Amino acid sequence: MSTRYLKKVYGNDIALEDNNEESEPELNDVQVGGSKKKQFNVFDLLNQSSDNDDNETENIQEDETEEGEEKINDNKSKSKKKRKKHRKVHKQKDTLEEISDDQSNKSQDNLDEIDRTVRQINKLLGEPGPSTSLGSADNLQLSLIAKSKEQTLIVQHKHLNAYNELKRIFGSRTIQAEQTKPRNRGRTGHLKKTWLVSVRENMLPISKSGISMTIDRTMNEKGVQYFVYEHSTSYRQVQQKFINAVESLNPENIISIVNEHPYNVDALLQSAELCKLSEDLAMAARLIERAIFYLEYAFHPMFNMTTANCRLDYRKQQNRAFFIALFKHLVLVGGRACYRTSLELCKLLLSLDPEGDPLAVVLMIDFYAIRSKEYEWFCEFCNLWENSRNLQQLPNIAYSLALAYFHLGKQETADELLQNALIMFPGVLNPLLDKCSINTDSKVKLHEFFTTKAESSTPPALDKLQTLYIARSFHLWKEAEILPWLEKNVNIVFQRLDSKDDYVKFCQVKRTKRYQGKLPRNILRHLIVSDLKDVTVNVQGIQNEGSILSHDPLPPENSINIYSNPRTARRNNEAHTNLLSLFFSSFFMDLENEIAVANGANNPNDHQGYQNEYD
Repeated sequence: MSTRYLKKVYGNDIALEDNNEESEPELNDVQVGGSKKKQFNVFDLLNQSSDNDDNETENIQEDETEEGEEKINDNKSKSKKKRKKHRKVHKQKDTLEEISDDQSNKSQDNLDEIDRTVRQINKLLGEPGPSTSLGSADNLQLSLIAKSKEQTLIVQHKHLNAYNELKRIFGSRTIQAEQTKPRNRGRTGHLKKTWLVSVRENMLPISKSGISMTIDRTMNEKGVQYFVYEHSTSYRQVQQKFINAVESLNPENIISIVNEHPYNVDALLQSAELCKLSEDLAMAARLIERAIFYLEYAFHPMFNMTTANCRLDYRKQQNRAFFIALFKHLVLVGGRACYRTSLELCKLLLSLDPEGDPLAVVLMIDFYAIRSKEYEWFCEFCNLWENSRNLQQLPNIAYSLALAYFHLGKQETADELLQNALIMFPGVLNPLLDKCSINTDSKVKLHEFFTTKAESSTPPALDKLQTLYIARSFHLWKEAEILPWLEKNVNIVFQRLDSKDDYVKFCQVKRTKRYQGKLPRNILRHLIVSDLKDVTVNVQGIQNEGSILSHDPLPPENSINIYSNPRTARRNNEAHTNLLSLFFSSFFMDLENEIAVANGANNPNDHQGYQNEYD
């Protein structure tokens, strides 16, 4: 019998003996509290208890079964959860493995790029010594930040448009009032946004200008891609009309071509020179911008100006218009104090042919770099290109590099560079001070090293480069903090002269031997296109160098022409003294006799006149 059941019936006062399994057959009436207690049949009780026990066992079994089922369900759910967790863990492991594989692949690619960069640097600078550990953190950092020569010519397209710089200087409202919005007046074609110039109303929307650009398959150079402009049949017909108009001795014929065919680039460039002679610089700028717009309109989809990896062969006649147009455009933009834009255009122009540099951009890139306060870039440019171009052998680079380090606050380096520049190019000092209207000490003006010795040891070609630098960059030396620095280093140079420094004799020998001969053709081209009043082109200096036209001055000797001009070819010996005569020579070609008479019919082989003119 269940003890729990007995307690339930009799209460807690009934004590059962453990040894007696059977109870008495009869129970006497016991009066408790004046009431009779109910008599129970033991067997009934036993039967009831057995039934209850059965029920209880059944309940217990049911409870046990339910608990078992719950445990089974719990186990199943736990097993499911475990399986899900297991699957999630496997998925996470798989994703982690994939991520780790990707990261390892990326890291491997990065290491490969680092190795390639290190190999390129080793080719330029030589293999490192045995004590150099390329795996160290410092050397790894240096290999990552090291730049190649071409990377210094990477262009930022936001600085290519002069109007962006004008907005920063004068405000957007002022520039928007000046700039007109383009409108399509029913003409065929459409205008697209360009990087180099802003679209104006006078830039006609055209569908086919006749100019296109393709990949130049004839040129193959590792790491760069060459392109070439192509002229359609209709464009070639118009170009031939332009050549005939140049030979017709009538400028109105060229103007009529511009009116009838406003997309002829050479006619636009020639007309821009006519506007400059009449001092209409605004119209000249618009014509040049229109020429650049049509040339940029024809760009190949793969021609990216900002990467410094796209090249144009200057020998090919149809490519030269882009060089000339960019050069004239950056000069006009620089005249509007947009020096940052001019610097980016210099980088673009130099990146098209960095080794040949057909327009000698290195003679003016220093001026725009200093003016735009890009001192760090200019120092990096000079350091990377020094070995291949000997940039510090040019007077403009030697003096400007000292200025750049001075503005960066590197006083010792700036002092050393300025002293070296003064010793190497002494003919710059006195003309520079005179141009800046600075009254100097008589010791400087009368010292033989900066006067007589400088004149006697400076060849005419070097003197032309010095004159060019003074005419273009004398404004850079008129700042208040520059003059005391210049005076201090001039006095140090006097001390080195008195102590008979060996470097002085070395530079004197270098000047007399290295700068002999005529100016290179690209420098003559630069002088002609720059149009600086203080720098004239000598007659003998450009004699027998080729035809001189405003749209194509001094073509290369190995020029690849697609247009023939026998009459111009017969006049390769034509001489000119300044830009005014250079421009009119494109219209009036029969001036040989007059120029020969005016110059006394000097012998082309006689260079005495060349020497006397600039001494």
